[in-house]
Amino acid sequence: MTVIAGYVAPSRRPGELGVHSVDGFNVTVPNLKVAQNFYAAFGLAPREEGQTLGLYTEGHSHRWGQISEGPAKKLTYVSFGAFEEDLEPLRSRLQQRGVKQLDPPAGFKSNGVWFHDPEGTLIEIRVAEKSSPDAKSIVCNVSSAPGVQGAPSRSGAGAVRPRRFAHILLFTSDVSRSITFYHNVLGLRLSDRSGDGVAFMHGIHGSDHHMIALAKSDGPGLHHLSWDVGSFHEVGLGAMQMADKGYSAGWGVGRHVLGSNYFHYVRDPWGSWCEYSSDIDYIPVDHDWASGDHAEQDAFYVWGPTPPTDFITNHETA
Repeated sequence: MTVIAGYVAPSRRPGELGVHSVDGFNVTVPNLKVAQNFYAAFGLAPREEGQTLGLYTEGHSHRWGQISEGPAKKLTYVSFGAFEEDLEPLRSRLQQRGVKQLDPPAGFKSNGVWFHDPEGTLIEIRVAEKSSPDAKSIVCNVSSAPGVQGAPSRSGAGAVRPRRFAHILLFTSDVSRSITFYHNVLGLRLSDRSGDGVAFMHGIHGSDHHMIALAKSDGPGLHHLSWDVGSFHEVGLGAMQMADKGYSAGWGVGRHVLGSNYFHYVRDPWGSWCEYSSDIDYIPVDHDWASGDHAEQDAFYVWGPTPPTDFITNHETA
């Protein structure tokens, strides 16, 4: 007897070559204890791992990134995950395009390939389990029934703990050049852009509207790390959570246009940002997203407070 089952989405984009996830990153900061306090307050579960700090989310085994100690805040590399059968074809693609392959940084073991993007940012492609989502994240913005109080008490609201890493925004001196590189070499696809100011790229094997974004600056650097939470309520609660712990500088609460997510950004101790993000658009593995080039006023945010004057300052080149 034949069992009629529902539609099951493919696990990867058939016949296409590309990375599937941002598997990790490394940022140096002058003081690991300061970093541990900040990310713990944000709701992550940082772990001391030798001379580094691993960034985890509560109840999730994946290490989303790590923080190392250095003379100044600096994004040192971004690691992308690929399926095992795709690593050698991706390596061949690098060779065909004349991208020089490098040795791993000192002290790092790697099963992958290392190289620089056009800005000089160190990039790794490694074999890894897919950590980008395979479906749109569940969001719970539930109203109460008539006659029932909907809001919790302030004392009983609980702590906000992000569920997973969402995306990374990198500074670049040439947005168009970076789009071309990340598409031709890593297989990412353009979701949307706003001229030469900002661009958003997704993974071909199913991902959020963007796993990386690229913003115009005078050089490379990290703008923000984004973390997924389960409701608009948690975005606002996270903003209050950080303010209560002394991290009141930020931007939000608001809603973006491109990606559609609700947001609140908190300025970290080194001038970059951490974002609480909820309900971002999702691009399934079998869907071709129609990318657009949007006017500046239609590409940033639908509503929210005016951004801080230094919101797009690249402190790594300042």
